[in-house]
Amino acid sequence: MKSLPRPSTSPMDPRFFVAFFLIVVMGGIVDLVLDAPTSWSSPHILVEVFLVTFSLSAAAYIYLGWRRANEAFERARIALEARRDELEEWRARARKLLRGLGAEIDRQLREWCLTPAERQVALLLLKGFSHREIARLQGISERTIRQHSVAVYRKSGLAGRAELSAYFLEDLLLPVEETLTGREGSTHQSTVPSLP
Repeated sequence: MKSLPRPSTSPMDPRFFVAFFLIVVMGGIVDLVLDAPTSWSSPHILVEVFLVTFSLSAAAYIYLGWRRANEAFERARIALEARRDELEEWRARARKLLRGLGAEIDRQLREWCLTPAERQVALLLLKGFSHREIARLQGISERTIRQHSVAVYRKSGLAGRAELSAYFLEDLLLPVEETLTGREGSTHQSTVPSLP
């Protein structure tokens, strides 16, 4: 799994600003020591004390902000990796369930005694392809696809594409009780047979 890259060190890196302000602090302290002032109230000394204090405060502020940002970045990276792990687990479970669903759909299509060509057309109808799209994908005429579709519906005892889709997909959605509670007092009962 790819992890997030660490923030790069660039001229805009806060550590450069911290270093700059610390250099100003050291320069100001050295200047104060070399000046050996007899009075701390002269304007020159007050300006230097102010610059040292301001630079030290700015360095501390920038450094603490940079640390907080790095800690937040690390927390976000860990949370993102956890979400990625969860997503990968979900995808693995979904793939497993879909393989099982695919096997069950194929088993039911075989129980209806569909030919391989009819099974292929039934699967493409379930995926939502039109007769024209299926014909183009299969490299055969649209009329042949329509004939296969009619055979699928006849052998399955279903009235058409909607019932074919509902036969396999209806139970994958929320249970009927949960979906109907959102409707205003509707008591619609499904007439489509459910999977065994």
